[in-house]
Amino acid sequence: QVQLVESGGGLVQPGGSLRLSCAASGSIFRITTMGWYRQAPGKQRELVAIITGGGSTNYADSVPGRFAISRDNAKNTVYLQMNSLKPEDTAVYYCYVVAWGGTVYWGQGTQVTVSS
Repeated sequence: QVQLVESGGGLVQPGGSLRLSCAASGSIFRITTMGWYRQAPGKQRELVAIITGGGSTNYADSVPGRFAISRDNAKNTVYLQMNSLKPEDTAVYYCYVVAWGGTVYWGQGTQVTVSS
């Protein structure tokens, strides 16, 4: 059984920062791509950032220069550093990992609220 445990969400003022973490544990063999999606109320889930096994990154058009994704392969953990947060970044953030063979695992989601 594979578990993804997310942490780091919360309430922050506009212009503030948060760092999300997502640790994968259990019977998971060789993680390839890791990433983050988010879903705001009344909207579809959208890709925020991904990082490949080789360290290549890709970001949604709304976040480059403000968000940074990174990973620690020894800990099977992916991070999302979010700076200069805006109210429109408010959403539930979900991490995911892709294991060797293509199986995708999802975290439970963590709420990020940007409000004054």
